[in-house]
Amino acid sequence: MKKRIYKLIFFKLMGWKVNGTISPEIKKCVMIVVPHTSAHDFYLGIFTRGVTGLEMNFVAKKELFKFPFGAYFRWMGGEPLDRSGGLNKVDAIANIFTKRETFRLAIAPEGTRKKVTEWKTGFYYIAMKANVPIIPVVFNFGEKEVKLCEPFSPTGNIEADFKILEKNYIGVLGKIPENSFVPKE
Repeated sequence: MKKRIYKLIFFKLMGWKVNGTISPEIKKCVMIVVPHTSAHDFYLGIFTRGVTGLEMNFVAKKELFKFPFGAYFRWMGGEPLDRSGGLNKVDAIANIFTKRETFRLAIAPEGTRKKVTEWKTGFYYIAMKANVPIIPVVFNFGEKEVKLCEPFSPTGNIEADFKILEKNYIGVLGKIPENSFVPKE
């Protein structure tokens, strides 16, 4: 019932479409969502999760998971990020993958909604350390399309791998087009 409501709103009322799939057998991955230009990306992600029926997750500082919002953030797929004990963010997030049976981490490699010319590298090192694939997810407001791309296994050659990953985002427009990520060609 809930999935039908998501589909009605997302497809019929909002006019969006989803191309591609993420196999339910892929229980752990890092999903890089690009471009990230607006707070609208959050509810677009919620609808994408709702229409695909797949659990998708995010991390946030552990302080956000206290009363009164903690239960809501967990219900939405959130996982508190505990960096105590000297762990850096990459190590702390990679540890979450070892504790969970299913963890599909959605992350914006731009790291901000402002215009950027280069991605941050944390998502890449998280995928390497957790030994999980990277799945490019495209939020193209120009076409009203969410594209779920093929899983990519990082090789350790970050420069070459970024070139491959960035090809998924050529010509893609975010909600705020002037802040859209433009891949190097």
